[in-house]
Amino acid sequence: MAKGKGKEMLLVGSKTKEALKGSGKETFNVSSDALDALNEYVYWLVDQAQKKCKANGRKTIRSYDILAM
Repeated sequence: MAKGKGKEMLLVGSKTKEALKGSGKETFNVSSDALDALNEYVYWLVDQAQKKCKANGRKTIRSYDILAM
């Protein structure tokens, strides 16, 4: 569960942190709340895609429902 949010974590923590950290000459530290924030953003994207799909009279969420935000 995401801390204090009551929402299930949709991201694979270790893989997401690895992607955020980067590699090579440019690497970054990842704060403890970064995954929670990204998880909240994913929930928002899902909600927006559902609304767009419904508004268009469809029941199938397509890639453009997510990417055209």
